Amino acid sequence: MTAPNRIPLIDRFYLRFLDDEDSAEFIRCVSKHYLPATLEQLARFGQRLSRRGAVLALGFVGNYSANPVLGHALRDSDRAVRVLAENAIREVWCRDGSEEQRQQLSVLVRLNDGYQFEESLELASLLIQQAPRFAEAWNQRAIAHYRLGQFESAANDCQQTVELNPFHFGSIVGMAHCYLEMGEGFAALECFRRAVEVNPGLEAVQSQIEFLERALDGI
Repeated sequence: MTAPNRIPLIDRFYLRFLDDEDSAEFIRCVSKHYLPATLEQLARFGQRLSRRGAVLALGFVGNYSANPVLGHALRDSDRAVRVLAENAIREVWCRDGSEEQRQQLSVLVRLNDGYQFEESLELASLLIQQAPRFAEAWNQRAIAHYRLGQFESAANDCQQTVELNPFHFGSIVGMAHCYLEMGEGFAALECFRRAVEVNPGLEAVQSQIEFLERALDGI
């Protein structure tokens, strides 16, 4: 139990990080005093500052097991926790699988960022064969399919991503854009709504929902 007027360590580390922005020192201090499982508990049940610090820490040191906790934090009552959770959860999505598979994923991301979509598609398919439950591999292949104009294949890969990782709001939004490209406005609207349910902080998506609702009204 924390003594009265005593600030929890995670709060102190978080406030210090806000002052100096020294991520290496923040990681060192957190790793010395907290196990990832404890950080996950604090992210769910701690006081406001503790939740902020724990979510920030999980983005640095957490593994894929933190995905559900960070998914829950996307709907936290505190806006800062929600923002930190959106950044952190994107990080842990890439920490599934073995070390070799994570390295392959890093190559995939670089290929997509470099507009080398054919190469990305080939490597993503190989990675999926090796690790069919690696959700982010499916998502990266969906990106490559989409950028190559293969919208149905991209939507299918997005669907597989979300089946493996129901908190992957990025892939849900991606699926919506695939449906828009295929002229399926109602399916796109359903996906956009689903994405906002997972991550209410997607303000641009909320605008798309309102636009589609007006456009589809009466159809």
